[in-house]
Amino acid sequence: MSEQKDKAIALNVRLKPSESSAHPLATNYTNVGVAQGIAYVDFGFIEPALLGAIAKTAKNGQPAPKGLEGHLITRVAMGVDVLARLHQQIQQVLVGMRDARQGKVKE
Repeated sequence: MSEQKDKAIALNVRLKPSESSAHPLATNYTNVGVAQGIAYVDFGFIEPALLGAIAKTAKNGQPAPKGLEGHLITRVAMGVDVLARLHQQIQQVLVGMRDARQGKVKE
């Protein structure tokens, strides 16, 4: 008998937007937590003016607040294997952006 090895296969996937996903949402904060083998990725939004005020306060030597409130935009739950694949995809995007900035040509 031949052994089957797990192998990634490249497929073209097209996701059709649903009513709620048809418009992009702004997010400037993320947090990842793992519980019982499931990764929870929270995407949030913190008012930029608030972030600027906190930075200015810290720059002036005043103590920063112990916490702040933002808006939870969405929470995505995924298996750790999917989180690992997401990590690979993000890494590929960042390397591609870095190479483009540096004027490198992909061989």
